[in-house]
This record gives sequence, structure tokens and C-alpha cells, in this order.
Amino acid sequence: MQKARSLDTNNFLSLANYHPYLFTLIALTSAAELGLTAFLINVGNELHIWASPNYHSLLILLCFEASWTLLFATAYMMWFVDGGAQILANVASSVFWLLLTSVLWGAAAGLMHNTRSGGNCPGRPSISRCRQSLTVEALGWTEFGLCCVTLLATLLWMRFGKKHVRDSQTFV
Repeated sequence: MQKARSLDTNNFLSLANYHPYLFTLIALTSAAELGLTAFLINVGNELHIWASPNYHSLLILLCFEASWTLLFATAYMMWFVDGGAQILANVASSVFWLLLTSVLWGAAAGLMHNTRSGGNCPGRPSISRCRQSLTVEALGWTEFGLCCVTLLATLLWMRFGKKHVRDSQTFV
């Protein structure tokens, strides 16, 4: 008969080690999203061709969200690399930021799914506006997923990691 595994707090403490990698992935994905949305906005403005007025507005929203995410993900990454005490002071702000950013990316990706025309772009060339719009949507869902995973890892670390740190501290 096998023993039931209990939750090991050391496993949850190791989640904190993934923060720089998760925030790096968030920053890199938002940089790709920023470049693609800025390109699509520029081309659309030059040619005055938009799938719909909602599509143009949504691209501007996604461009803003990509800028927002790139700025703050890079800042949190730097805070984490800079020192240990500073990250502990900013855990609450990162939870708030991750929650807000997850909601924004989820809403924008969902709106893009409903606004974008063309389905899966059957019969279209590999480089086409349809496929570029599909990529914008895919990057939006990727950002949403990365933010949710990072939020979950942060919450688990806060729940189990702080207790372990508090129990192991000695006061002089």
C-alpha cells in the first residue's frame, strides 16, 4: 500500500526560483506583441484599410497592454535580480499587477477572437494580415496564461513560503 503524499513546503518555496524566468517570458512575449501590433497599426494607418473600426481600436488597446506589460514585467524582473529584501516588499504589488494584467489580457484576447475575421486563415499565404491577426490573438492568450501561472505561483509561494520563512527566522 502506498503512502499518501503530503504537501511539502520546500516544493512551494522552489516556486520563487521560477519568478525571474516567468517574468522574462512575460516580457519577451509582450515585446513580440508590441512589435506586431505596432506594425499592424502602422500599416493600417498608411493604407487606410481596417477589417473594422473595432479591430483598429483593439489593436491600439493590445499595443498599450504590451507596453504596460513589458515595462512592469521588466521592472519586477530587475527588482527580483537586484535583491531579496526588495522582492519581499513588492510581492503584494506584483500580485495586484499580475491579477490586473491577467484580466486585461484575457479580455483583450477574447475580444480579439470575436473581432478578428478569417477563422484559421485557410488557403492564405503564410504572411498575410489574417495570419498576423491570428498571431496577435495567440500572443494575447499566451500572455494571459503566463500571467495566470505566475500569479498562481506567487500566491502559492506567499501561502506556503512565508510560513516556512517565518518559522526558520531567528531574532537576535
